[in-house]
Formats: sequence, C-alpha cells, structure tokens
Amino acid sequence: MSQRVALALGSGGARGYAHIGVIQVLEERGFEICSVAGTSMGALVGGVFAAGRLKPFTEWALALKRPDVLRLIDPTWSGAGAMTADRLINHLNNFLTDVEIENLPIPYTAVATDLTARREVWFQKGQLRSAIRASIAIPGVITPVVVNGRLLADGGLLNPVPIEPTAAAGADLTVAVSLQAPRPAHEPASPVRAAAAPSWSRLRQVFGSRSARATPASPVPDDLRIGDVLGLSLDAMQDLIARYRMAGLPPDIHITVPVSASGIMDFHKAAELTALGRDLTIKALDNAGY
Repeated sequence: MSQRVALALGSGGARGYAHIGVIQVLEERGFEICSVAGTSMGALVGGVFAAGRLKPFTEWALALKRPDVLRLIDPTWSGAGAMTADRLINHLNNFLTDVEIENLPIPYTAVATDLTARREVWFQKGQLRSAIRASIAIPGVITPVVVNGRLLADGGLLNPVPIEPTAAAGADLTVAVSLQAPRPAHEPASPVRAAAAPSWSRLRQVFGSRSARATPASPVPDDLRIGDVLGLSLDAMQDLIARYRMAGLPPDIHITVPVSASGIMDFHKAAELTALGRDLTIKALDNAGY
C-alpha cells in the first residue's frame, strides 16, 4: 500500500519550477499525494497538479524562452505593481480552465495575504484560477487583487511554506519544499555588529564582478536593479519566517532549493530548475530511507 503524502510547496518565483521535479519523483517512487498547499509559485504548480494538468503545464514551461517570458509581461502604469499578470493568467487558462477548488480530485489550498487585515487567507473553495492569481501577487512586481473585499497579495509574506493547511489530511508523511535554502553554517542567524562605513566586498560576494563598477559617487553598485533588490529582500524575509514557522510544525521531509538557483523572474529556466528539484528530492528521500 502506497504511503500518503501531504505536500507543502513554497514561494520563490521561478525557483518554483523545482516543485515540478519534486512531484515527479514522489509519484515515480509510488507515493500518493493526498493533499497540496501552496504559496505563490507553489500555489500555481500545486494547483495545476491538483487539476491533473501538470504534464501539459510542464511541457509549456519547458518550451519557454526568454523572449516568450517577456511577452507574458504586461506592464501597468498603476502604482500598485509593475505588471498585472493578466497575460500569464490567460495562458494558464489552458491548464486551469474554470475548475472550482472543491471539485479538484486532490484537496488543495492556495495561500494569499490580506494586506489590510495582515492575515493569511486560505482558498479552499471557489475558482482555482482566481485563488492562484491572488497568491502569486509578488509585492512591487505583480499588482494585488481584490477578492471578496480583501486586498490580496503573495501568501509568502506571512506563510512562505504552508504546512498548516495540510495538517488535517491524515497523511503518512508531510513533505515541505522551500525555495530559500538554509543559511550556510559559517553565516549564523544572529545579528551582525558592524561599523557604518562603505564597503563593497560583501556585495562582490553576492553579485560577483557586477559590483566592480560601483563608484564612490554611487550609494550602491550602478547596475543593481530593482528586481535584484526585491528578490533579495523577499528571500531574506521569507527564509526567516519559514524557519520560525517550521520550528513549530516541522515536516517529515524538508527539501530546500538554494536561492542561487535562479532569480525570481527567471521563468525561462524551467528545464534546469525541474532537474534540480528532482535531484534534491531523490537525495532527501534516500537520506530519509524512502
């Protein structure tokens, strides 16, 4: 008899393609995924899987090139975000159709954040497409949406790896996938006491040679983009929140995808990120004796 798995899929932009590889390996090893909860990209991949459309979605994602990704971006003059994601959601209609969450063959939860009430919203009923759209609204990148009078954005703001919605699934195992790998051993989480003086050495470690063009007249490297800043900021915040939340409700198996695997908007890297997800899952299951 196959073991039942409750799957919690985390947020992290394009790194979420690794979730595809995770699901592939779990199914190949005979696990039955009996519940899925996801935040942001985890909500998207988890929703497509719960709808039974992961294979065509994967084929579409693998075929995406950088120009295709750029064509999916719909800039907006709204101050609430850089893009509306309408083009992306329209493309996803091929996989999500008009299915209702309560009619999915696998129990599913999409997690979003109510910005005004400062609380999580768990979508377990209603239109799958609308729930995913709310969950993927990365602050500063994708505009938030209003659903039932709530102003909703990326669920990763409060719950980057949503284990809690799967707690009642009666699963044999809980598998959590976070897209911000743990802090290296030589970098403790305790506060750093530092002198308030300019230094580019630390930035060179993060961005490599890119920071070499920083000049005394520039407060930051002159080629540092807002996407870099947003990505690093969200990763730092979500890593801390996820570690605290999982300390209280630890999964049986925790798969972690390194931040260095890709930027949050590198949606043309599906092949390598899916392969990475497969490799990490195989190692995690082997180490756990599964």
